[in-house]
Amino acid sequence: MKFGSVDDPGNLDLSLPQDHPDTYKVLESNKQGQLEGIYVGCAKWNKKDLKGFYPRGTKDELEYYAKQFNSIELNATHYKIYGEDVISGWREKSGDNFKFFPKVVNSISHFKRLKGVEALVEEYTLPIRAFEEKLGMIFLQLRDDFKPKDFDRVERFLEIWPKDLPLAIELRHTDWYNDDTVATRTYQLFEEHNVSNIITDTAGRRDLLHMRLTTPDAFIRYVGANHQTDYSRLDEWVDRLKIWKNHGLRNLYFFVHQNVEKESPLLSAYFIEKLNKALGTDLDLPNKDPEPPKLDL
Repeated sequence: MKFGSVDDPGNLDLSLPQDHPDTYKVLESNKQGQLEGIYVGCAKWNKKDLKGFYPRGTKDELEYYAKQFNSIELNATHYKIYGEDVISGWREKSGDNFKFFPKVVNSISHFKRLKGVEALVEEYTLPIRAFEEKLGMIFLQLRDDFKPKDFDRVERFLEIWPKDLPLAIELRHTDWYNDDTVATRTYQLFEEHNVSNIITDTAGRRDLLHMRLTTPDAFIRYVGANHQTDYSRLDEWVDRLKIWKNHGLRNLYFFVHQNVEKESPLLSAYFIEKLNKALGTDLDLPNKDPEPPKLDL
């Protein structure tokens, strides 16, 4: 994943900013006040990207991946609409507690840019339902040049989106966050429709670290730089998530990317181990490796 990459992340201040004050109001709206689920995973499961992750002789990549992680940020659904038979096959290969987090197809987000997509939304979501109980949260990523002037398209999209399918949205143009009026209006819209506001942590786009949750479910896309600072950045996230848990975090969806994706499982293992210690959870470590993984620098 090259989005937000930089030549030398060691020269940047990559610390997490303070939380938006309204984030705590949203977290405390979780009446149960309990952490229901933590899902940590990568964005892909194929051998080509995750080189060295699969033991020699692995016959089915998804089946093995789903034994190591409890979730996948499914970018494959961004490039085509898969049939129910394919999605049912994926569902059956994964474990009982595994969740899929599919990305909205690009014909909706990038080509149509949310305009006149009623039929496409129905075409996309019908087979997605075949994930059944293993569907986590669908996420919509809009282009970098999708600007607030098209706010009405977002409004219309949320009106037609099936209310029983959980949704998160990633807005990438900086004006969604730098203009306070636009940002407030957007956050309110997301809250009204129970849409999670994705937080993207990448070295070259710190403006996307808005730290504003719109539901008690945190959807975080973490992009490492294949650099030692990746670990200290994750340490900060563990500390922040502990605070959010104490304020009422309901679910955590945390997906690890790397500029060179083969390092993603190693970084994920490090994060899971730290998270277990800080939050008292017992997520399985990928490959059950007892030693903290090291980047191959």
